[in-house]
Amino acid sequence: MQTIEISTNGAGLYEFTDCVSVQGTGLLTLFAQHTSCSLLVQENADPEVQTDLQNFFARFVPKSTDPSMSYLTHTYEGPDDMPAHIKAAMMPTHLSIPVLDGQIQLGMWQGIYLFEHRDAPHSRRVIAHMSD
Repeated sequence: MQTIEISTNGAGLYEFTDCVSVQGTGLLTLFAQHTSCSLLVQENADPEVQTDLQNFFARFVPKSTDPSMSYLTHTYEGPDDMPAHIKAAMMPTHLSIPVLDGQIQLGMWQGIYLFEHRDAPHSRRVIAHMSD
């Protein structure tokens, strides 16, 4: 088992593919130990993909100060907190990725990302576990 620490500078996608250590053949499970970020396998060739994803989810689930979000009651941790929990509920907080002979079996343009949903910098932990 491996714990991967990811420092974020606020909302956005942070690739951490190269931080994952694997050996052998099996199934890699990644699990984010937080309720306001997500994990994604996403394109890593064109940064516009990450920008568009971030902009889409910001529009789809705006901050609690947006009039369309006036129904929210959990607002005391800031206008980005409850929307971050909603986004994390919509996206995966864990991933399963096959590993063959010590190589993560991602596609040519794929990378592993932590999707930070909070505006402030955070230190995030992702647990990596290999099973046979």
